[in-house]
Amino acid sequence: MTILHHRLRDLPTPLHRARTLVRPPRLTAVDVARAIAVLGMVGAHVGSTGEPSWTDPSSWDGLVHGRSSVLFAVLAGVSVALLTGRTHRPEPADLPALRLSLVGRGAAIFVVGLVVELLGTGVAVILTLYGLLYVAALPFLRWRASRLLAAALALAVAGPPLLAALHAVAIGAYGPGIDLALFGVYPITVWLAFLLAGMALGRCDLTRLRTALLALAVGAAVSAIGYGTATAVGPALDRLQERSWAEEESGSSSYSLPDDYESGVPGEDVDLDGLVCDVDAYGAYCYDPDPEPTDLDDGASASVAEEAPGYLAQVRDAHVGTAVLVALGSDDPHSGGTLEVLGSGGLAVGIIGLLLLVVRRVVRWPFLPLAALGSMPLTAYAAHVLAIRVIAGTDGYLESNAVWGWLSLGLVVGCTVWALLLGRGPLERLVARVARATARHA
Repeated sequence: MTILHHRLRDLPTPLHRARTLVRPPRLTAVDVARAIAVLGMVGAHVGSTGEPSWTDPSSWDGLVHGRSSVLFAVLAGVSVALLTGRTHRPEPADLPALRLSLVGRGAAIFVVGLVVELLGTGVAVILTLYGLLYVAALPFLRWRASRLLAAALALAVAGPPLLAALHAVAIGAYGPGIDLALFGVYPITVWLAFLLAGMALGRCDLTRLRTALLALAVGAAVSAIGYGTATAVGPALDRLQERSWAEEESGSSSYSLPDDYESGVPGEDVDLDGLVCDVDAYGAYCYDPDPEPTDLDDGASASVAEEAPGYLAQVRDAHVGTAVLVALGSDDPHSGGTLEVLGSGGLAVGIIGLLLLVVRRVVRWPFLPLAALGSMPLTAYAAHVLAIRVIAGTDGYLESNAVWGWLSLGLVVGCTVWALLLGRGPLERLVARVARATARHA
């Protein structure tokens, strides 16, 4: 009983845990930024929001789309920098253990993301990409902040048009690896720019006022350049796309079926005798369980084959130049365009800089609930997807600002209670254990 009494006495009290969230060396502003990113992604998944307009503050809730996940990715880069020496680049002798730790951390987050995807909510889960970013950071651990920032800008400017050109000439290419690395919702080749920008910021002294002011100013400037340029060139790009679509609709495409080729039969002439009919979520359909050979004219078949376009014709019809220009000038959420990367990436850095200014020593306590949520972002993210699954059922679709508000409140209260009574979030504990286990093999 004496040993148990001493162990219970040595456990941190809620007040002690609260102090660790709002006092150095904890960077409370970074935790608050993570909380804002998570709550923004909740809004993107369940909120009823429209197209944001910079001149209409009532529409700014639409900013959560795309930009919340970008903030989350930039913060991944900040976390990598904090885990690997903060302002000091790691020594070569320390790299093996640090790299193995990041690999273990990334693998654990990736698996958590897979489990969350299995809930079947239709949410574009970012955790799998988040885990991969920790592994993608390995070659850059000893890079200086200036070099990291230069690489991030180079990827932001050159990456989207190069990917667009590759997508246009890779006719019919598909696969899970291609989606993950190149053309999916979160292509790591584009999102690596956000990681490197976050690492560059994390290599600076985030406790200094100068760093906060610089992050706010640079982030705001880059964001203004991105979104301002997109506003200026947007009408021209729209006209370019409309002309491209009009050419396709007018039959300029090199592929066409022969004039005497017919497909389909009027509904009233269909004979259902001998057919098996099924009904699914998309409607009713019938098929012949023992089909006879088709009576399609051999000449028509040969004509179709002759008319099929070659590779060069398909590339010409893909309008590679238009695709590249759109990739350069698009700022739509999740478009992966250069101006979106600059606009949303700059906005993320500016938000972090603003929070570094506001959440300082004398005003940290009011931010305790958000800091608690931000200290366990994986747990909060997984919990909100699970809540969507429970509330929406198998449909997985929600669009309600009331649900967004109540779900956000539940996450803030739940994470605060957990942080004060139990400390680190459960998924964060799991990831940390895996990271320590892998680092021991160095």
